[in-house]
Amino acid sequence: VDKATGEPMLTEEERNRPLQTPRSFSDLPGYRSPIDGSWIEGRRARKYDLEKNNCVDANDLPSPTGGKLRNPRFAKKHGLEHLLER
Repeated sequence: VDKATGEPMLTEEERNRPLQTPRSFSDLPGYRSPIDGSWIEGRRARKYDLEKNNCVDANDLPSPTGGKLRNPRFAKKHGLEHLLER
């Protein structure tokens, strides 16, 4: 800060750059747990619900094919030829 004016001492480039702010993500909307029927409100509650019921998120499971496809007809139909095993 310039002591005489109280203005920030920025270069021309810094003055013209858009203000950078932290990125924020909205929380999950509330839902009823499919495991035990309790109300789940947000990511933390979801995490605790999975732990309490000894469950894991299906997205955390490893893919049996390692993300590769085995069926050429399915891959061609959906435009996923690049994911076929070689």
